[in-house]
Amino acid sequence: MSNLADRQTGGPPQASRSRWRAPRTLFWRLFMINGLVFTAGTLILAVSPATVSSPVLLKEVPVLTVGLALILGANAVLLRASLAPLGALATLMQRVDLLRSSGDRLALRGTGDLTHLVETFNAMLDRLEAEHSTSSAHALAAQEAERGRIARELHDEIGQTLTVVLLGLKRAIDRAPEDLRDDLHAVQETVRSSLDEVRQIARRLRPGVLEDLGLLSALSSLATDVAQVSKLSVARRTDPDLPALSGDVELVIYRITQESLTNVTRHAGATRVELSLTAEPGAVVLRVADNGRGGVLQEGAGIRGMRERALLVGASLTVTSPPGEGTEIRLVVPVSMEKTTEITAKRS
Repeated sequence: MSNLADRQTGGPPQASRSRWRAPRTLFWRLFMINGLVFTAGTLILAVSPATVSSPVLLKEVPVLTVGLALILGANAVLLRASLAPLGALATLMQRVDLLRSSGDRLALRGTGDLTHLVETFNAMLDRLEAEHSTSSAHALAAQEAERGRIARELHDEIGQTLTVVLLGLKRAIDRAPEDLRDDLHAVQETVRSSLDEVRQIARRLRPGVLEDLGLLSALSSLATDVAQVSKLSVARRTDPDLPALSGDVELVIYRITQESLTNVTRHAGATRVELSLTAEPGAVVLRVADNGRGGVLQEGAGIRGMRERALLVGASLTVTSPPGEGTEIRLVVPVSMEKTTEITAKRS
């Protein structure tokens, strides 16, 4: 995971040339539009045969009303066309979510004097996405390092201590009177169960099987552990011809699978879950679907954490959860087509 943090490089976009250029340009544009409209209205009034008496006669009111309406209408049309990019900019601001979309930008199509404002906003989004991606990569890398440290301490310290306790209990049982052996056996089973739980926690924190045997074996082991602990029926389907994935991508897929299965056991109220990892043209797709209650309306820390991990490897994560129809987590990881073709050729 440290490679993820190292890859998030690159400085922020160049600063704008003039801080006040856009406001000043917009001011003069609006000033010119209004000036042209009022000048045109004045010229038309001057060359037309229409006259205005003092005081205004009743028959002159319709002429003045029509003239005013034309001036206001022309002014409104010109201002609306000139300020249209501001509406599109506000819409983009409302829908931007750094965890859900990347690269969502406002196109520069004939925005005139507002081009600079749009360019500045797009540059700001680029900078925010880069900074968010970098900070998330460092945070997740630190999280993985801390998980590894805790897993080693559980295995080396607590695990060995409980093993010593089991050996001591075995010797105590051999020497204990008959009336105490049943109680000592119960304590021995409790300690053995605690040791198994410590080992399972250590494996979840630091998936050694992922490093030693690869992603498919790690997912299979994870599904087996979940099925044993939660009594869920876990149906697995993995593609044996997956393209080669980097260690960072494999870790992201494993962690998202782990979090998805944890959410199913804790919140879904499901009896069956389907886990699949398949290769599609240009992508590897992970799917975790359950038959639980569904209806996920608000995304908690778990799903947001999955979205952050997905963005680190350029993947997209979608959550589908209709009420009463279960929840589906779908992760699409893009894979280079050239690399996929090369790997397929080697295998064949």
